[in-house]
Parts: sequence; structure tokens; C-alpha cells
Amino acid sequence: MKAKLGMSPIAWWNDDLVELSEDVSLEECLRQSRSAGFTGMEFGRRFPKDPKVMLPILKEADVTLCGGWFSGLLADGELAADKDRIAPMIELFKAVNAPCIVYGETAGTIQGNRAAPLSTKRVFEDSQFKSYGRKLTAFGEWCAEQGMPLSFHHHMGTVVETEHEVDMLMKHTGEGMPLLLDAGHLAFAGGDPLRAIDKHHKRITHVHTKDVRMDVINKLDRTKQSFLDAVALGAFTVPGDGSLDFEAIVKKFAHYKYEGWFVVEAEQDPKKNSPLKMAQVGHKELMRVMTLAGYKVETMGFPTA
Repeated sequence: MKAKLGMSPIAWWNDDLVELSEDVSLEECLRQSRSAGFTGMEFGRRFPKDPKVMLPILKEADVTLCGGWFSGLLADGELAADKDRIAPMIELFKAVNAPCIVYGETAGTIQGNRAAPLSTKRVFEDSQFKSYGRKLTAFGEWCAEQGMPLSFHHHMGTVVETEHEVDMLMKHTGEGMPLLLDAGHLAFAGGDPLRAIDKHHKRITHVHTKDVRMDVINKLDRTKQSFLDAVALGAFTVPGDGSLDFEAIVKKFAHYKYEGWFVVEAEQDPKKNSPLKMAQVGHKELMRVMTLAGYKVETMGFPTA
């Protein structure tokens, strides 16, 4: 089985907490990540949006674009509006041969609001997932028809946060809306990543290997502290530096023959946790568990042909 290892630039620059960002260029971010062994990088705010500008930068770094976040609004909005919003991103991602766009539901989200406690996140009734699921499926099918598939990112602070909410999403969406499994977000929400993989492995097309520090999470007062407070306190980290058993998680993916990207997405304070050092720790641990699980990790970044 084959796998690819990527990173998210959120370790270097945090979009929601700008103070948790290093003053490094895109080129330096890519260089550090590639030197640690990663061959992919997800899209971030310092990436150019012109493929003619982006491709030479990626090629020089020997890194491919392995995904990127889209802030969807379908929980409240209409298909046509989000189609218009995502269309330029689809064309950009197609031009640089990215594997997918990561769909995150941001209608009513509190993930970027430091004044909103974790306990105030928006909650859907189970019945609301039916119409939402139909809309998501139609949107995902349309994006795939345009040449760029989506992968749905369950996320703290959103309407799809808990394991039950992921289950309801999967129940009421079709094949047109695949799933991104993020072990860290699911564990933060009290879920079981291994159980989620067992239930939804047929729909998982992208993986975020985000680790968590459960000692930080368990001390949170969710009636007073926000998601961003948790980030600033160090709730997230890379595999090999946190509480999750990534050997078991990766072996579970291998059991179901998952092949694709495993992306380290771990937002931390770069002044306290050097992004380069964290990249090295994460890559070392992933290589260890990938080998044990029988994966052959691709080492080539930007395609030569």
C-alpha cells in the first residue's frame, strides 16, 4: 500500500490567531517542511492564487499542493452562492493538480471567535441533517463534475463536531461528499477515531494526523473557554508528541486499504514549539507507524514529468 505525507502551513502561520505565527516566507515554510521529509503542503494564506506563480515555487521546493480549506456556508446558504465562491479555488487547485478541496462548514461556527465558549457551539437536531445532507451531496457532486472532489472536515466549534454528528452527516450524505477524518478534532470532541474509521472507512478520502494533549483539553472549562483559547494553551500537536496512539490509527487505515494523503495539521505557538522541530518529530513518528502498518511512503514531491 502507498501513502503520502503532507503538512499544513498552520504550524507556521495561524489564520485565526495571527500572534501564533512565524514571520517566515512561503518558500521557507516549504523548505523546512520538505527538509523534514514531507512531500506535500496544504494551501495557506501566504500562497499565491495564480497557478503560474505557485507552480514554480512548489517545483523549486519539490513539494505538491495536497489540499486546502474552503469555508462553506451551506448550513444556511444556497448552492448557487457557494458554487460561485468555490469556483476560482477549483480552477486553481486543478491547475496545480491538488487531490481535493477540504470543505469546512462555517455557517454559525464559533471556531474563530475567541469570545465564544466551546459549550455555545451550534447544534443541529438530527432531522436537520436530512436537508443539509442533500445540499452537501449535491454540492460535492457538482464540484467533482468540475474536476475537483471535496472532502468534508468535521471540526471543533462547528455543526459537525462530535462523533454522533459525523455519523449523522455520513448517514444523510451520499458518495458525492467524502469524509476527511481528523483524529485530533474527533478526540477533542470526545469521539473515538478508531471507531469512526471502522464505521466510515469507505467514505474517507483524506486524513489529518492531528495529535492532542489531553491533559490540556481535560482542564478546559468549556463554559468559559473557547476553541482558540484551547489552541493557544497547546491543545494540539504533532504525532509523537501527544496523547493519541497513531500506531493503532494508521494500522486501522491500513486494515481497510486506505491509500492517500496523511497530513500533519497541528496549530501551536511557534515560539514555544519550533515548526521545523515539530515537523521532524511528526515525520519520524509517522514513518515509524507507517512502516509497521505496511505502507510504502512516497518520497517524491513535485512530479518530474
